[in-house]
Amino acid sequence: MRGIISPIDSTKTTLGDKYGQDTRILPWVPITKTQGELFVQWTTRGAWIGIGVMVAAWVTIRFIGPAFGWWQVV
Repeated sequence: MRGIISPIDSTKTTLGDKYGQDTRILPWVPITKTQGELFVQWTTRGAWIGIGVMVAAWVTIRFIGPAFGWWQVV
């Protein structure tokens, strides 16, 4: 009777030393998919923070400053 190889064992055999390691985005780019996802998370968060700061600055310049008499909007 012939032994049946489970898909996990087959994958382990195929990948060899690379089994369980992150795969690269492209073979010639030293960035893994996990690192790429982390970069996207950080840059997205940074973009939203930047948008919030810009809105706060606009509200200050447009409404708060003139309300306190600091300057006039022309």
